[in-house]
Amino acid sequence: MELTSFDIRGVTVMEPITTLTDLMVSTVCFYAFGKLGKSENSDNISIKLYRYFFLTMGLATAFGGLIGHAFLHYLSFEWKLPGWIISMLSVALAERGAIIHARPLLKKRIGDFFVTINIIELLAFIFLAMYKLKFIYVEIHAVYGLLVILFSFELFVYKKTRDKGSRLAIWSVFFAFLAAFIHLIKFSVHKWFNYLDLSHVFMAVSSYILYRGVISMNIYEKENHSS
Repeated sequence: MELTSFDIRGVTVMEPITTLTDLMVSTVCFYAFGKLGKSENSDNISIKLYRYFFLTMGLATAFGGLIGHAFLHYLSFEWKLPGWIISMLSVALAERGAIIHARPLLKKRIGDFFVTINIIELLAFIFLAMYKLKFIYVEIHAVYGLLVILFSFELFVYKKTRDKGSRLAIWSVFFAFLAAFIHLIKFSVHKWFNYLDLSHVFMAVSSYILYRGVISMNIYEKENHSS
């Protein structure tokens, strides 16, 4: 892929559109974080987890845009790691938010199992990303967390309750899938609007739809303790 750049008073900014679209995702996420803090269900654990997903994803995409793309040429490749790790933590928070949202409707042992796995898989993928210094582990973790766990648990809630929030969360996964697919096949419109930029646009759309879903979610208080 041909890298684009421009200079501002002797300072070279690499991949400026990629940086801007990363910051666009950050803006959506920070907006969602602020709005969810004012929602009527802001004290619920599931909503809190989703809210901090938006905060950490906003930080990860801002760091990724500015350090991982715009100014990485002034730093070492290892500077990509903080953004990668924060994004994996973010995905784990979204996973946990979906699990906790569904947990009152699940058998206790199933809910407990996935809550534990949530921590184990996060630590495993962070270790692999740090040891191998390859983004593929961040991508696999995101696919597992969003396209498998979040989708599956919110689909379960929707089938049980017809929760509008869960339905929107499912749609958000569809746009996240489009972002991942574009990134996988490296479909670029132009060198100044490449596959990274387009995937970021779909990530921003996905994030906004997920925010609308989370703020609309019903809260299920009574946990099913059957085995």
